[in-house]
Amino acid sequence: MTVHTDRRQPAVPTPTAALPSADHVVAHTLLNCLLREVSAPEHQTAVADGHLLLRLPRRGVQLRVALRRSSLIGAHRFAGPVYEQTTAGRREIDWRELADHIRTELTLRSGLDNGEFPAQVASSFDGVQAALSARKARPAAADDRYTESEQALLFGHRFHPAPKARHAERGSWPDYAPEFRARFQLRHLAVRTEFIAQDTVDPQALAQLDALGTVPPGHTLLPVHPWQFELLHDDPTLRAALESGDVIDLGLRGVPFDATASVRTLHGAGTFLKFSLNVRITNCLRKNAAYELAGAVALTRLLAEPFAELADRFPNTAMLREPAFRTLALPGPDGAVDTGLFEGFGLIVREGLSPRVRPGLTPLLAAAVADEYPTSAAHISALLDGTGPDQARQWWTDYLRLLLPPVLAAYFDHGVVLEPHLQNVLVCVDDTGRPAQILLRDLEGTKLVPEANSALLSQLPADVASPMTYDAQRGWDRVVYCLLVNHVSELLAAIADRYPALEVALWAEVRTVLAEYADEYGRPPRLAALLAGVPLPAKANLLTRWARKADREAGYVPLPSPLAEDVLSAAARASAPGVSCGE
Repeated sequence: MTVHTDRRQPAVPTPTAALPSADHVVAHTLLNCLLREVSAPEHQTAVADGHLLLRLPRRGVQLRVALRRSSLIGAHRFAGPVYEQTTAGRREIDWRELADHIRTELTLRSGLDNGEFPAQVASSFDGVQAALSARKARPAAADDRYTESEQALLFGHRFHPAPKARHAERGSWPDYAPEFRARFQLRHLAVRTEFIAQDTVDPQALAQLDALGTVPPGHTLLPVHPWQFELLHDDPTLRAALESGDVIDLGLRGVPFDATASVRTLHGAGTFLKFSLNVRITNCLRKNAAYELAGAVALTRLLAEPFAELADRFPNTAMLREPAFRTLALPGPDGAVDTGLFEGFGLIVREGLSPRVRPGLTPLLAAAVADEYPTSAAHISALLDGTGPDQARQWWTDYLRLLLPPVLAAYFDHGVVLEPHLQNVLVCVDDTGRPAQILLRDLEGTKLVPEANSALLSQLPADVASPMTYDAQRGWDRVVYCLLVNHVSELLAAIADRYPALEVALWAEVRTVLAEYADEYGRPPRLAALLAGVPLPAKANLLTRWARKADREAGYVPLPSPLAEDVLSAAARASAPGVSCGE
């Protein structure tokens, strides 16, 4: 499918533009997935006359949508409804029809149907629509920009077919969801101490849990997410323990906690608590597996030295540690510890912000800074308010120098695969909105490359060590996807929405910072290939969901890279005034 390409940029919406409807959000998200994972890899797309044309190759259906702005990496910005080209002309279709087209295309592509797919997309639509309605009724706290940023993601991942799909046997999503600005007390259980399992590298972390409330002598406090208690309280083993007094339900108690972007991680009392939650959110049931509970503490212990070395070299970037876990270890009918309850009530203690954030800085969730639409005061349009293109470029350079080198050094120097996607990064800004510090979080996605960490891994039981490893190539793909595709390209896009003419220069700065690191540290072959323009790995969320796989089994699709010098030079020429090119 080859057509003339018009590279003139359309007008940019102002930061105060109205948010899109749920119908358009869901349709555009489905198009993003279809474009990235199906039509673009099969060369069935074109940009022409300010529109994206996209063909479903097996169905023979051609779709069309207006562009607010085109993108070098194919992460275009759409506007308005989606149209289908028919023999009678163009016809507007809604997100339901688009989902049906995708279902039919993927069935023909894979030879398999997925009957869950329409319901998942519908659930995501309901979530977006409800969040938009609730946002008008529940204003954010004006004095808490950090929490506002955690609770600002109304639309979710724009390259996932059902980012706001939620499935639970019971319970009310709005009571606990960040986009509903949920704030609530924890359920306190007093557990006979012999039935508590825990580990820590810092006794103070467990002391923080104990300080949340009082329990009778001989018992230990186990804070529980109230939704999880609702989901599990009918478990026969738990019911028996409640009746015998081995577990005492003390009800909702203590200081309230705020829901963060991950839903199950709550912030309050100066710390973060990452709970299990038997709710399917996007691809996965969000509970802490036994190996993840042990693994968080093990990684905090094992990586203390590598993280200290990185902190010395990159003092403005830090990792939030996860120094403790606690859970319920009741014996089941067979006498062994009940795994469902062990994992279902497992919580991980994560470091709070105050020990890490430098004085005078405000932490903001990177996903809120980079959101396609300005839904909070954390958005890049607010941080750049009153600035011009030169200041935007300097902001971007400062940000890249905080983010890129430490993540690359962790991989190349220590064999540590960090997962710096947008929900795992906090950017700490000064009172002018400039980035001054970055915090990385969530050790669940942190992995070790075995050949670089055999001595560390040998210290762990096999069932804990195995899930925390990636081979070198898989680890590199994960780093590049999270760092450049999920994170850098999305924040770059948000800046380019404000200053479209800067897109090429912003990508050129990414290349510059990567090249500086490569030159300083011996130009590792994988990084040299990245600078030469090898395709970038993009996580295949649509195909993963279609195949009903867990996130850990997700594959990647190749994206054309804008990082090669010749690509950037050609893009600069094509975007110059008075120049247009064909594809």
